[in-house]
Amino acid sequence: MERRGYIRRAGAAVTLAAGGVMAMAPGVAAATPTPAAAYNKACGTGYKVVNQVNIGKAGTTYLTYNPATGKNCAVTIRSAPGPAAHMYVWVQRDDTRDYADDDGYYRSYAGPVYLAAKGYCVSWGGVIADESAGKSGTNCGRTTR
Repeated sequence: MERRGYIRRAGAAVTLAAGGVMAMAPGVAAATPTPAAAYNKACGTGYKVVNQVNIGKAGTTYLTYNPATGKNCAVTIRSAPGPAAHMYVWVQRDDTRDYADDDGYYRSYAGPVYLAAKGYCVSWGGVIADESAGKSGTNCGRTTR
């Protein structure tokens, strides 16, 4: 399956804990930080990494932004490519709850997914196999209306 990102409107149900990071199960110790999977520039020209979150040892989700277009882009990248595994990446504009996501079985990365969010907070994250991570209400630009 090589379907890549698309946009959905309101109703995405991704639960994040207070502080904006996906919650771990009670009694589970935090893992030692692992090196991030390198950003692969999948979002294209003009997109710069503005945030990232490690998905355990499995990989990293990157949030990028292009100031010329006012769009965010997210991509989830495995630490080491291998046989196809379930992967998911999403980005949501917090004020409208519009979002873009990509869900499938991939060898190296999910996404990229794009969402216009200039001047607004976004929530975003990713999944690789049975590990997940994300952040809520981040990268809020100055709202100019």
